[in-house]
Order: sequence, then C-alpha cells, then structure tokens
Amino acid sequence: MRNLVAAPVIILAVILQSAIVSRITLLSGAADLPLVMLAAWALQDEVETAWHWAVGVGILVGFVSGIHWSVPLLSYLTIVFFAQLFQRRVWQAPLLAMFSVTFLGTIGMNVFSLMVLRVVGISLSWSDVLGLVTLPSILLNMLLAIPAYAVMRDLARWVYPTPEVE
Repeated sequence: MRNLVAAPVIILAVILQSAIVSRITLLSGAADLPLVMLAAWALQDEVETAWHWAVGVGILVGFVSGIHWSVPLLSYLTIVFFAQLFQRRVWQAPLLAMFSVTFLGTIGMNVFSLMVLRVVGISLSWSDVLGLVTLPSILLNMLLAIPAYAVMRDLARWVYPTPEVE
C-alpha cells in the first residue's frame, strides 16, 4: 500500500515539470521539479523506497525528455545516493542537506547532460552552459527546495506514520 503512492506523485511531478515548471525560465535555465522532489523524498528519515522512486522518475523523465534516457536515470540515482549520504551525515540540519543535494544534483545533471550532448556531436561552450543554464537552474531549484521539502515531509509522515505509544 505504501508503494502505491509513488506512481501518482511521480506522474504528477513529471506532468507539472513538462507542462508548467519548464516554461518558467531564468535566462536559459529552468527548475527541475522531479529532481527537487526526489531529493526531498530521499532525505526523509522513515523513507525506504527512495531508490524505487529514482528509477521511476528517471525512466519517466527519460521517456518525455529529448536527451538520452540514461542521463536522467543515472542523475536521479546519483541524487538519491547523495541524499542518503547527507541524511546520515547532516542529520540535524535537514534544510542544509536539502540545499546541498539540490545544488550538487543540479550541477551533476547539467554537466552529465553536456557531456552526453558533446559525445553525440553537439558542441556547446562550457562557459555559456554554466552561466546561462546551470547557475539559473540552481537558483530556481533552490527556490523550489523549501516548499518541496515541506510537501515531501508531510507526504512521508502520512505514508509512514509513527506508531503511537500508549
């Protein structure tokens, strides 16, 4: 039953990303709602299914995006790895961990996308990509980080309720 909540949340996040969030740009950068949502979900203490969510989000984003399917899949798996690493290390500051995972995930995903595009034959300037895409994307993802963390925290508390002691 707990795993059934993943499908509608993942589908809704990808639909919102492709229909609304990707249209809100700063320079040439756009926020990545599935990335921020996945980072927030993986940072919750009681969550056991973050890897499943990463695979689901990666496959779905790979299906709807124009880049090779392996880029979002591997990027989102890396984001869950970083989130779980930070969850163990920075346990008293969850928002600091959220900002760190969002920052590293955005940079990692943009660099990996650029490398794949270069292998395919599309040559882009590193400085242009960094200044016009990556940095604005980081800013927009950071703006989404706090509300996404709050929503995913509430969802995790609803899906994984703490047992009441009598």
